[in-house]
Amino acid sequence: MSLAPRAVLVHRTTEYEELVARHGTHGQAAFFLSSRGRDIEEIAERHRRTRRALAEVTAAIPLTWRQTRVERRDLDRFLFAPEDVVVVVGQDGLVANVAKYLAGQPVVGIDTDPGRNPGVLVRHRPADAGALLAATAGVEELTMVEAVADDTQRLVALNEIYLGAAGHQTARYRLGLDGDGGVAEAQASSGVLVGTGTGATGWIRSVWQERGGGLRLPGPTEERLLWYVREAWPSPATGTARVAGELSAAGRLTLTVESERLIAFGDGIESDAVELTWGQRVTVGVCGERLRLVG
Repeated sequence: MSLAPRAVLVHRTTEYEELVARHGTHGQAAFFLSSRGRDIEEIAERHRRTRRALAEVTAAIPLTWRQTRVERRDLDRFLFAPEDVVVVVGQDGLVANVAKYLAGQPVVGIDTDPGRNPGVLVRHRPADAGALLAATAGVEELTMVEAVADDTQRLVALNEIYLGAAGHQTARYRLGLDGDGGVAEAQASSGVLVGTGTGATGWIRSVWQERGGGLRLPGPTEERLLWYVREAWPSPATGTARVAGELSAAGRLTLTVESERLIAFGDGIESDAVELTWGQRVTVGVCGERLRLVG
């Protein structure tokens, strides 16, 4: 007998909740902000909109379904099940935060603050939740990026993966590509960024613009990645011949560490990084899994 679907509502602590937790009371938080020329009411209103959205989405979940909530900081300890339907209530970045923990479960993105969020991934309003949950078959499969180290550590991201030194200082490594005959270039740089079509609205786009847009940005569902070396430094021992390119579905970029410690992290979450030490190799490419985004 199959289990009824479970709606998993993913949300994050609001700015207002963080302020009150830090300062103890609403009044103390308001005083703190006013001393810096800010009004707490703006932040409190965004908090109220988020809570109303959560309540509206919760009420739209079919009565025969199970349901639960998970806060962003608890995602790495939450066990998603195959029958889950994930409802992200918040910002675009929250969809990216949850993506790497999923294995094909459909995701519904609900925007709690239209006009403030770009709405690239949280495309729907709370009032749409009922209809979306009733018909989750129409999904868009978004390409993801993965990094796999030679010690089996694995990192998956929806937008981009950064490889470099903690604190974004100088990273030393050898960079190679599939089909280059094993030739790798020694480099010293601020790190390497590998991004997807979904990430083409964020960090990878800013680097793409700085480089003059010579490469075509991939689409969110396209099995193609762009990669850039940030601020490569030319010296007698390090080169700058390979600083940008694209990876097809089967293509892989290989980085061999020549620093005491480098890290790889995805979607801007440096606290959840893969650590790499001298001599380790990590390969980066298109991930076999996709994010299945509803609507």
